[in-house]
Amino acid sequence: MTLNLVQAWGMAKSRLQAAGLAGPVIDARLLVEAAAEATRVDIVTDPYRALTPQQEATLDSYLARREQREPVSHILGRKGFWKIMLSVTPDVLTPRPDTETVVEYVLRDFPEHAAWSVLDLGVGSGAIVLSILAERPAARGLGIDISEDALAVARDNAASLGLAGRLALLRGDWTAGMPDDQFDLVVCNPPYIASAVIETLEPEVRDHEPRLALEGGEDGLDAYRLLAPEILRVLKPGGRFAVEIGYDQKEPVEALFREAGAAGVLTLRDLADRDRVVAGSKKPLEKPA
Repeated sequence: MTLNLVQAWGMAKSRLQAAGLAGPVIDARLLVEAAAEATRVDIVTDPYRALTPQQEATLDSYLARREQREPVSHILGRKGFWKIMLSVTPDVLTPRPDTETVVEYVLRDFPEHAAWSVLDLGVGSGAIVLSILAERPAARGLGIDISEDALAVARDNAASLGLAGRLALLRGDWTAGMPDDQFDLVVCNPPYIASAVIETLEPEVRDHEPRLALEGGEDGLDAYRLLAPEILRVLKPGGRFAVEIGYDQKEPVEALFREAGAAGVLTLRDLADRDRVVAGSKKPLEKPA
């Protein structure tokens, strides 16, 4: 029997629910839309539109992959973040709504038409820096990642968004080799999951996300120990930083940045009201008496 859009959505929901997946309604809709080359509006306004046999086969393939806990972002090869759409592969961390807290903070505090510079450490797909550049037309960015495969994804995303001319992407080990006092803003979503916790994560994360982007050492804080003094070093006097943290890492990460000499250190909460971003600034130069 040929399925129409609404039947396909119902069938997809039932299959994902039977597989024990959380959020089957949204996942099912996204997979149906992609397989049937439809939009959310199509499902509402033309629910009885029939899928072709090829579209049904594609949907079946998508659902089988999702039942094996492959993330929807990997199945479709894309993920929405902030106000942009990004290409996503297994070589980069799938952008999550929690990370939008970094973007929200930056856009609130940096003027729209000022020509300021942003450094994104561990750039991955480019989600953070590209979201910022898309809304701040005079800003320019530099993205650093140790993975060439991740940088290739970021380059594709920058090009597709028309932002390649304002974002340089380089392979590097965090801030190694960078001169002092270079950037108005540094953003980062470092690996912060404790090594022993990795195997307890959901299969979508544990089996499909790059371990390099997840594992933060024995206590999850290895990257912050290195980054706190280095971020302060490469910031211009008065420059700002914003780094993502795990929900239970506020106190140790704040302490690391204060010990490195940061000013105005604070923690921002995400939409689920969990601690999510530690932010602050480099002290400005003292004015002569």
